[in-house]
Amino acid sequence: QVQLVESGGGLVQAGGSLRLSCAASGRIFSTMGWYRQAPGKQRELVALITSGGSTNAADSVKGRFTISRDNAKNTVYLQINSLKPEDTAVYYCNAQTVGGSRYWGQGTQVTVSS
Repeated sequence: QVQLVESGGGLVQAGGSLRLSCAASGRIFSTMGWYRQAPGKQRELVALITSGGSTNAADSVKGRFTISRDNAKNTVYLQINSLKPEDTAVYYCNAQTVGGSRYWGQGTQVTVSS
């Protein structure tokens, strides 16, 4: 059974930092990453990382967000710096197998106050 367990969200002031974690189990994942969904908006890509360490990030977060991964722990991290109110959203962990199956975490709320 696949499980993605996220942690690290919370309430933070603008300019602050958070570190999100997502611990995965049940499969070997080729690509892991983070998406976010703000109220009234569609879910959007934040950042992805492959098992080899290649990364891709949305332009809106480049320079502020850093994705990393510990393959031994099957865990992906998202370091979020210089938070802005517009970063407020539910952040979802996503993991994809080599065969293309995709799995989602339950989401963790990030709220940035101005």
